[in-house]
Amino acid sequence: MSTQPVQRELCQPPSPEPRSPNLICPPGTVDCHVHVYGPDSVYPVAETRSFDVPEALPSTLRAVEGVLGVDRVVLVQPSGYGVDNRRHLEAAKEIGMPARVIVALRSTVTKAELEVMHDQGARGVRYNIGHAGAVPISEMPELAGKIADLGWHVQLHVMDDGGRAPLVEMADTLCGLPTDFVIDHVGSIKPGLGLDQPAFQALLRMLETGKCWVKLSCGYRMSALPPPYEDMVPYIKALIECRDDRLVWASDWPHVSFKGVMPNTTDLLDQMLTWVPDVETRHKIFVENPERLYQF
Repeated sequence: MSTQPVQRELCQPPSPEPRSPNLICPPGTVDCHVHVYGPDSVYPVAETRSFDVPEALPSTLRAVEGVLGVDRVVLVQPSGYGVDNRRHLEAAKEIGMPARVIVALRSTVTKAELEVMHDQGARGVRYNIGHAGAVPISEMPELAGKIADLGWHVQLHVMDDGGRAPLVEMADTLCGLPTDFVIDHVGSIKPGLGLDQPAFQALLRMLETGKCWVKLSCGYRMSALPPPYEDMVPYIKALIECRDDRLVWASDWPHVSFKGVMPNTTDLLDQMLTWVPDVETRHKIFVENPERLYQF
């Protein structure tokens, strides 16, 4: 007998009508961090989730990316599905555009299971700090050893540092992995704390090694300003000066669990005109860098 999932706070949906962008995406542009959700009757959410999300289907995402002018996407396993990766692996086949998938796994996964997921488009594993029910971060080194031969990477999302500085604490562990690693959303830094804040300085040091990649995304979650989030510009400039070949861009659609004024998704593309004014550097971030990272 099937059971209905326990109801939790329902997130606000994304802006329903992305406007036409001012930024013209170069051919091959990759949106490197998006999620899909539903239908719940087919893809039940995990009991460990912190919130519920309105339906956000692959067809809707495809329409959004069409307005933005994006040609390729990276589907990222969200905390709401735990380690059941079916929704995103199957979405990669449904969405009608080249797609890669970042999955969530326990370290007990087998080589055969990894190879099947690789054929389905998986290219990395994600860890979350601050999400209920997240895969234990202690498993990261063992799992990294299993995925290294496939050319996958480890992806880390720091949602809430709990008053600590996880990027500082974890820097040696991350740099010692046998894989590259990706830091989500500019490390969730706090722009009001300045360029010298320990988390951002740790991010720069890791980026400099060449093993670290950083997603230029989620300014709307960090900034105290409206789009294009100009208080983020000094941080983006510093990252570009450090390693512009290790930066990628993402919209983070459908912007789950955001309690502020929901931006139009197009704002999160057009912000790159302000964050990265140089056309050649934007081309690296939109096309060349993600091609290498995600093996498109």
